[in-house]
Amino acid sequence: MIELADIETVGVIGAGTMGSGIAQVSAQVGYQVVLRDIEEEYLDRGFETIDDSLARFVENETVTQEGADAARKRISGTTDLADLADCELVIEAVVENVDVKKEVFADLDEVVGEEALLATNTSTLSITSIASATDRPQRVVGLHFMNPVPTMRGVEVVIGEKTSEEAGELAHALAEALDKETWEAEDKPGFVSNRILMPWINEGIRALDEGVATAEDIDRGMKLGTNVPMGPLELADHIGLDVCLDATRTLWEELGDRYKPAYLLKRKVEADDLGKKTGQGFYAYD
Repeated sequence: MIELADIETVGVIGAGTMGSGIAQVSAQVGYQVVLRDIEEEYLDRGFETIDDSLARFVENETVTQEGADAARKRISGTTDLADLADCELVIEAVVENVDVKKEVFADLDEVVGEEALLATNTSTLSITSIASATDRPQRVVGLHFMNPVPTMRGVEVVIGEKTSEEAGELAHALAEALDKETWEAEDKPGFVSNRILMPWINEGIRALDEGVATAEDIDRGMKLGTNVPMGPLELADHIGLDVCLDATRTLWEELGDRYKPAYLLKRKVEADDLGKKTGQGFYAYD
């Protein structure tokens, strides 16, 4: 089993919101990063997201221009999975679909070294199921980053049925090396974060749909009443309403009707009003 000191190159699969953020923070602490997606256009969007994020860090004086430039140079993009062969750690951040993730992990198992650690950024899906697609389930672990990755401090380490103690310890150490703080969860639906967060968001959406208050007052009430930085509707917009719906459906299937998605959430996703990323969710975005 590799140790933290052995990790020099981190592979990230999926150049979307989460993958680009994971690539950025990995590069900022000095790792070489190979960012892979299936199409060049997805990589281009990912790199635009990274460039914009680094520019904001420079503007806010949390990173120097030299530091931002150095981090950016450490990230290379590819559409060829074989380019991840030399990575000691690979973090998957593709669509929240267990069959897609299992296919990715089966392919990864054939490409990277047998001692490499494979991690999934899944927010609700079974680590054990994903790991079953490989011949190394003991070296598969959940590394669930919070969104937006570059600014959120938390990482949820999820231990699958066959995840080894060494793999779990390495996952914690790696997250801490990325300047994050961790907590650990067993491989139960939703883990800690989404098992509690998604019902909160879902109930906020129901409250809006049932006319309890306006979106602004629901969020204002939660921010002032519980001291959170965002209310449930604003947070849902930032996460992506499609992502929230997928997570809530997974919890509903596993845990029953207390997690049934709100009707308005389904209606918004059907209308392609997915939140900040599409310019319209419960709020409008420029």
